[in-house]
Amino acid sequence: MRQFDFGQNWADYSAFAITPQRVAQARRDFEGLLAGIELRDRTFLDIGFGQGFALLSAAAAGARAVGCDISPKCAEVLARNKPLFPELAHREISCVIGSILDADTVLALREYARELGGDGFDVVHSWGVLHHTGNMRLALVNSASLVRHRGHLVLAIYNRHWSSLPWLWIKRLYCSAPGFLKRSMVFALYPMIWLAKLLVTGTNPRKKERGMDFFYDVIDWVGGYPYEYADISEVQAWCGVLGLRLVRANAANVPTGCNEFVFRRE
Repeated sequence: MRQFDFGQNWADYSAFAITPQRVAQARRDFEGLLAGIELRDRTFLDIGFGQGFALLSAAAAGARAVGCDISPKCAEVLARNKPLFPELAHREISCVIGSILDADTVLALREYARELGGDGFDVVHSWGVLHHTGNMRLALVNSASLVRHRGHLVLAIYNRHWSSLPWLWIKRLYCSAPGFLKRSMVFALYPMIWLAKLLVTGTNPRKKERGMDFFYDVIDWVGGYPYEYADISEVQAWCGVLGLRLVRANAANVPTGCNEFVFRRE
């Protein structure tokens, strides 16, 4: 199965688009997402850490943080971006390179949790990742298994919408296309995505949250395959079976955007 190279997209973003303002915005948005959840001296796992902003923000807030990503490029990006968090200059951030679908990766992460003094992590965070694994339900089961008693699972999952299936075919086409066609698809769809987001949200799409850049987000949206989706009630039901209670859910601000969830293991 052809897959989108998320690691390369994060590497390009980190090389060409990071600014101090975007780092500051990412830290503020992370604090908002985890409002009411204590991080100091708690254990934190970021599944699919990407450019590392959430992982580094958690460590800067005092968490004993561990990252997991399927792409070795993301470990390089994490090391490149760590100096943007000066309070972490003398701290090492541990990370595991592997898929959350892989049993050995889950065992390695569970071993990290034991070394940190628990049978799981106080917070397991995975923003916009599990729907790109190729098996979202298994990824959710494995992620939930790493949440300790009274710990939290923080997720963002693409919302189900009538346009989700067309997007799936666009992403498949992108990932099987030669390089010149990939670039053509991005530049052709960029103005359409920009206008759609403007009409739906009433704000300039270039004013991104989480410290992101709109151009690299478009590349992600056009090419991000594998791709799955679920509505809020579906995710709540799945997590309920796994022993997790919904604390809050923030609906996506665009139809096929990410719904955000905070669950707690009771």
